[in-house]
Amino acid sequence: MSESPFLAGHDWPDLLPGWVWLCGAGPGDPGLLTLHAARALQQADVIVYDALCNTAILDLAGPETEQIYAGKRGGKPSAIQRDISLRLVDLARAGKRVLRLKGGDPFVFGRGGEEAQTLVQHGVPIRIVPGITAGIGGLAYAGIPVTHRDVNQTVAFVTGHDQSGNAPGAVNWTALAQAAHVLVIYMGMKHIEKITSELIAGGRDPNDPVGVVTQASLPDQQVLETTLARCAADVVTANLAPPAVICVGRAVLMRQTLDWQSLAAGVPPRSLDPLDRGRPAEAS
Repeated sequence: MSESPFLAGHDWPDLLPGWVWLCGAGPGDPGLLTLHAARALQQADVIVYDALCNTAILDLAGPETEQIYAGKRGGKPSAIQRDISLRLVDLARAGKRVLRLKGGDPFVFGRGGEEAQTLVQHGVPIRIVPGITAGIGGLAYAGIPVTHRDVNQTVAFVTGHDQSGNAPGAVNWTALAQAAHVLVIYMGMKHIEKITSELIAGGRDPNDPVGVVTQASLPDQQVLETTLARCAADVVTANLAPPAVICVGRAVLMRQTLDWQSLAAGVPPRSLDPLDRGRPAEAS
């Protein structure tokens, strides 16, 4: 592939025949791809991509690159995970340069660990290329920082459903409610009523701020600001649909200041002190 001048001269790794690179595609905006992922798109013979990949990213691939959809979406016809993993093995053994492109980060609720393990067990060489996970990048596009010195010293990332698509019974919601100042919930829309009820029953303040971000980082991104008690009903009223990332905690209040996309459009901030600290942000 031809290199941009600022890329020239660096010893970049090449995607070689027989290898599989498991790459994160980020939350959606193609500009959030890593340089390794962008180069892999240009070099790959075949791209196996999932349901949460923005298809505009595939436009960066070479014109002869084969593209295989292998998406898995709850409640919809989906590829079987075993078949996906073994197809990666077959493609690599056929001498293809294989790019497995996964939304967000492949190792954050993305089955990347399972697929990578299968490849290693079958003797296929791999490279892991991390991506920007929606629980960080998607919230940042909404103006919600997952950590803030005046809000939290802990943050917990949790999935909203288990392998069968049900609410995760193995999650100790009471412990999470009490231990983590900020919770980031992936794939939680289907079970949002149960999840919010469990958190409140576990001791979480019903008035705790909640932000729900759908289509994060894309032009049709939507952000709902609500509370834990009202969240399930407000999601229905707002007619929000997955994919979405849900943030619980006072960090959501920072959006009143940090909604940078609205600021760029000329909308003034709703508050310069959303945490009611009564002091400049730079003051200790």
